[in-house]
Amino acid sequence: MPTRIVHLATTHRPRDPRIFQKECRTLAAAGHEVVYVVPGERDEVVDGVEIQTVPVPHSGRERLTATVQAVYERAMEQGRDAIMHLHDSDLLRVGFRLKRAGYRVVYDAHEDTPKQMRYQHWIPTGLRPIAAALYAHWERRAGRLFDGIITAEPLNAARFPASKTITLHNYPILDELVLTDSPPYASRANRIVYVGGISRVRGIEEMVSAVSALPPALNAELVLAGSFHPASLASDVASCPHVRTVGYASRPEVARLLAEARVGLAILHPVRKYIEAYPTKLFEYMSVGLPAVVSDFPGWRAIVDDAGCGLTVDPLDSDALAEAIRWLLEHPSEAEAMGARGRLAVMARYSWRSEAERLLAFYDRILSGHPAGEVWAPEAGGA
Repeated sequence: MPTRIVHLATTHRPRDPRIFQKECRTLAAAGHEVVYVVPGERDEVVDGVEIQTVPVPHSGRERLTATVQAVYERAMEQGRDAIMHLHDSDLLRVGFRLKRAGYRVVYDAHEDTPKQMRYQHWIPTGLRPIAAALYAHWERRAGRLFDGIITAEPLNAARFPASKTITLHNYPILDELVLTDSPPYASRANRIVYVGGISRVRGIEEMVSAVSALPPALNAELVLAGSFHPASLASDVASCPHVRTVGYASRPEVARLLAEARVGLAILHPVRKYIEAYPTKLFEYMSVGLPAVVSDFPGWRAIVDDAGCGLTVDPLDSDALAEAIRWLLEHPSEAEAMGARGRLAVMARYSWRSEAERLLAFYDRILSGHPAGEVWAPEAGGA
């Protein structure tokens, strides 16, 4: 039964990989009328998705005030039969207002926000527990009142009512990042790539240190694609030899970077929010046949060992990271075979195809007037 589904976001981009590329396009292809309200420069229709923009905020305070209000006003312009799909914890209060106004509301909890609040550098240390408790309260309320909950990880799903909740793993769209003109692996330069937010807790210092320690004869280069948090880190990295930063990269740009690299990195620090998370970057590296070096967390190690697609290291040990990178660069045939095995594993188990089916079933359940979760709860130990 087609319906109007309105996705609301304050911290994401119009072409966000999960919201637009996966969820919005999947729903639009199934015949639903899909709107995506998000900060951006212009309104447009792409792949059947109507992107409605609000002004891009220039500060966190503006995002929490003016942007939230602008998104709410855009939401209220939609028909009363629309389902509102929230993608940011900033919008929980908006969700409560929309629910009181009679809308059906879905909350897409991409991450464990209360847990994140305990690590945010922009929140004064003494206020972090208070912020975490506040968001935990709002999310518990959302679990009671909203019509459906989506999470990206099973452990996050456990915080919400099982009858309303499903997990949609953030697996890659199978061929989204695959280029038909990718250079052969053996002909590529010794380029190591990292794609994602760049911060100390995401391993920037260890990555830079490891590449700097590689033998000069390898002529290795580390390419960083993403935004720095805090922004002041960019100047620290700018002076490092063998490191190149490209800033935020669009999906086609990410595809090109991966196609020209020999190794992908995901060296996140062993804090709880990462140890318990699913490694989206690893799956993307695997999807293009790129061998990876990732943090030696139990869940991540299980994926890498099962697929035979890379190496795991202590993320705080830059020497061990350097040794793993060096081995892959000096053994290109073995590294290429690891990448090929990773690609096969994504094709068999870790692509968005199965998650898209679950998303459509989730919405069918809401439209039928039944709880949204139940039979689509994640399997224990799933990746």
